[in-house]
Amino acid sequence: MSIILKGRPISKGYAEGEALLCHEPIGFNFGMDVETGTVIEHNHELMNKSIKDKILVFPNGKGSTGGSYVVYQLAKSKTAPAAIINVLTETIIAVGAIMGGIPVVDKLDQDPYAVIADGDFVKVDATKGIVEVFKRGENK
Repeated sequence: MSIILKGRPISKGYAEGEALLCHEPIGFNFGMDVETGTVIEHNHELMNKSIKDKILVFPNGKGSTGGSYVVYQLAKSKTAPAAIINVLTETIIAVGAIMGGIPVVDKLDQDPYAVIADGDFVKVDATKGIVEVFKRGENK
């Protein structure tokens, strides 16, 4: 049985995949290896982990506006997350995701960290603002 969450659509589209959670903001500018989709920011909780094709859950972005271009570069390099779920999306993430065609939702009606765990299968309909979560091991 799945859990349905409703949120605010930021960048339209649909994606599904394995959840990867991060509890701290992500600085895409100088914090990502665009060629691999790996986080390279020193001492970041996702350091050396790939965000490629994941449903990336994190609170918000941080850093300069150059991060928007890095999010876009990730999409063009096919190393971007399949979709993004934020607690609150700020302009840096929104612009890069819209330019790169990465589905993004935020302001979910439930705390994403209370519902989604690493490895859960998640479907994101960012056109309707719907997130469907299948706990690890459940049928999709």
